[in-house]
Amino acid sequence: MKAISLDVGDKTIGVAVSDPLMMTAQGITTIERIGIRKDADKVLKMIRDYECDTVVIGLPLNLDGTDSVQTQKVRDFRTMLENKMRSTAIKGITCVFQDERFTTKIAESVLIDADVSRKKRKDVIDKQAAVIILQSYLDRQRFIRENEDDTADNMTED
Repeated sequence: MKAISLDVGDKTIGVAVSDPLMMTAQGITTIERIGIRKDADKVLKMIRDYECDTVVIGLPLNLDGTDSVQTQKVRDFRTMLENKMRSTAIKGITCVFQDERFTTKIAESVLIDADVSRKKRKDVIDKQAAVIILQSYLDRQRFIRENEDDTADNMTED
């Protein structure tokens, strides 16, 4: 299966998806926000289309790790998405949060380094932020798996 990530903002939602091996993230699209219900429907369609079993949602925390006004909006979006999944009998999908502090800044730096024009950056920044959110999640999961494997190997050697 694959993972899909969302960079949920007030005006747009950046979307990225992993490869089947859950190694790399690729940007897919930017959804123009209409309303929380319709936005959730669009995301559900993408979950089905890309055959994803994990939804990684960027959580916009304050620099000190506390919640902000935007944090609550993102939590509300996750709740709506999970409710839609239940009402449409979509099962086996895990929704997780991934800290997204600095992702927009990192995305902008990546796009500047790639010599993307200011106008084009505005069009793709949220999609690029979703890529960074998903890649961070994938890297963290890989790190956890590798450390679990190392711990298991060390236990069998004793």
